Amino acid sequence: MIVASSLAALFLGPVSPSPFFSFHRLSHLHPSPSLPAADLLRATSRRLILASKVQSVSTMAKEEQNVGNVKQQLAKLFESALNATVPNEPDVEPLVAACTAKFGDYQCNNAMGLWSKIKGKQNEFKGPPAVGQAIMRNLPQSEMVESCSVAGPGFVNVVLSKNWIAKSSKMLIDGIDTWAPRLAIKRAVVDFSSPNIAKEMHVGHLRSTIIGDTLARMLEFSHVEVLRRNHVGDWGTQFGMLIEFLFEKFPNWEDVTETAVGDLQAFYKASKQRFDSDPEFKEKAQKAVVRLQGGEERYRRAWAQICEISRNEFNRVYQCLGVHIEEKGESFYNPYIPEVLKELTSKNLVEDSQGARVIFIEGFNIPLIVVKSDGGFNYASTDLAALWYRLNEEKAEWIIYVTDVGQQQHFDMVFRAAKRAGWLPAEDNTYPKASHVGFGLVLGEDGKRFRTRNTEVVRLVDLLDEAKSRSKTALIDRGKDVEWSEEELEQTAEAVGYGAVKYADLKNNRLTNYTFNFDQMLNDKGNTAVYLLYAHARICSIIRKSGKDVEELKNTGAIVLDHADERALGLHLLQFSEIVEEGCTNLLPNVLCEYLYNLSENFTRFYSNCQVVGSAEETSRLLLCEATATVMRKCFHLLGIVPVYKI
Repeated sequence: MIVASSLAALFLGPVSPSPFFSFHRLSHLHPSPSLPAADLLRATSRRLILASKVQSVSTMAKEEQNVGNVKQQLAKLFESALNATVPNEPDVEPLVAACTAKFGDYQCNNAMGLWSKIKGKQNEFKGPPAVGQAIMRNLPQSEMVESCSVAGPGFVNVVLSKNWIAKSSKMLIDGIDTWAPRLAIKRAVVDFSSPNIAKEMHVGHLRSTIIGDTLARMLEFSHVEVLRRNHVGDWGTQFGMLIEFLFEKFPNWEDVTETAVGDLQAFYKASKQRFDSDPEFKEKAQKAVVRLQGGEERYRRAWAQICEISRNEFNRVYQCLGVHIEEKGESFYNPYIPEVLKELTSKNLVEDSQGARVIFIEGFNIPLIVVKSDGGFNYASTDLAALWYRLNEEKAEWIIYVTDVGQQQHFDMVFRAAKRAGWLPAEDNTYPKASHVGFGLVLGEDGKRFRTRNTEVVRLVDLLDEAKSRSKTALIDRGKDVEWSEEELEQTAEAVGYGAVKYADLKNNRLTNYTFNFDQMLNDKGNTAVYLLYAHARICSIIRKSGKDVEELKNTGAIVLDHADERALGLHLLQFSEIVEEGCTNLLPNVLCEYLYNLSENFTRFYSNCQVVGSAEETSRLLLCEATATVMRKCFHLLGIVPVYKI
């Protein structure tokens, strides 16, 4: 049976590959205007054949069914039932969803919709309940299904066979990756983090970085090639100010290090203060921008030096967070802008307005400015060039931008312009497509934007250090400094501290604001990373104390789900794949957090009511413990959290 091999995937043992971090050097990223960007554009700009691409990805999705997705397998059964029930209504998609245990495990919700289509036509049905009854009668025999019933206006409820669910034990042998969803795309760009050069990463970058990383991880698990892009702010008028300040403060600037520069934020502020207060310095800075953009060697080297110092600072944060990301900043796309704007102009999208060049977008009160009145480019021109590049050169089918909700209108306008240009299809549900993943603010306990006492934004590196320090203190208070080596103490403090910060953010719907509170996120009770990490460690402890070789049990034993709490846990494990798919499809990491917390709660009920070690069902229940631990480890990995194995 197709599902039997699916759960086996789950239990192959710990899957927690070390995340890594890499950056392109900016010298490799920044082609000069003399490079053949224009030729590249002309050669490829009109190659997007949307219809064939949409067809190919939809075909792929049908051919590569996910063997671990219960909802998909039930949908195939109900597809047959629907075809038999209403043979004259083609292309009826089965609507299958998990439902509350009161009615069953899953539910088919097609009856009402079908009735609205066939009402008045010659048929045997008297209403939605009759349609539901017919769908149930026409459901093919399957070992998946234990019983069916019809409720209300034709909802067909399904109770899955506990013996079929129990076959999930084979997943322990095949590995959890066989449960990976199969999405309708092969390649995506996830644009996230995106700090500005010469400004330190602060708590405002936290959400973009960890939300983007989690989305990338879920897509990668789902067999999508993800191009992780860090669209850093490394090109603009502020660099004239920074370069001149660097020249002035450090005569031997080519040898300057980040240690000499010190606090990047302070360096930026000092240069800005000088720019605002000294007209002579301001004039020099403005000329420096022209020299930089004109390619003058000395200014390019100084710019690269500032970028490198800033990049090293970002690197420390990404290493703490376990985030892998590749830098392609604003400067990378700069050479492509003129030809992109030329193409948009040729399509009559760009107009002159008050000295600037703009694209008017229907439904918006303001135009999208693509060339400023002084002739300079801006965010819109860079983002249009980046979108063109990602579609034509990187061949991305889905481009995902993770920024705060305040940028929603900007991206809506960019995407609408791309649709008018024919780069993207008019329909939002076809590929290639672009999506903006907005998120709310991080608030302090006063309900205002999270800042330090002197109203400065909180540096992200300081926040992470504080989380680790508090976690370590809590472990020492429990006497772990006596039981463990210093290395174990440090590693656990780091895993728990950083994991707590991530989970406290990710468990919220990303569109909402959330309040940053160390005491809450480091609490070992409730819906926190600490509680979940400790729950995983307890499961590992149960298995260790049994003295049994779980690897051997995987091959010789089997899971039996006779107790109601065993069955509930087994069913929840089986729903992992469809939860990951939902998180990917709707770009919502919080659904995975909710699933993980409920998994822990289901395990707690199981363990409270079902003796494991020393019971007659010990082998089966140990395998259920191992299954739970394996799914938890994969959830942790997708959330970018490092599991702990003892407490």
